[in-house]
Amino acid sequence: MKNKVKTNKSVAKRFRVTKNGKILHACANRSHKNYHKSGSRKRRLDVESQLQSGDKRRIRRALGI
Repeated sequence: MKNKVKTNKSVAKRFRVTKNGKILHACANRSHKNYHKSGSRKRRLDVESQLQSGDKRRIRRALGI
């Protein structure tokens, strides 16, 4: 009998998968102490970045894909 794979909910809140299978995540250093960061730095950190290929398999497994 085959077991279902449960989605790791903490991972599901941090990553999202695009239609083409890319895994995106939010940049670090954006949550607090933003008063000393420049506006351009904060805008750059707003954009989601693509996950590096070394972590891709582990994150996909945690997402249940």
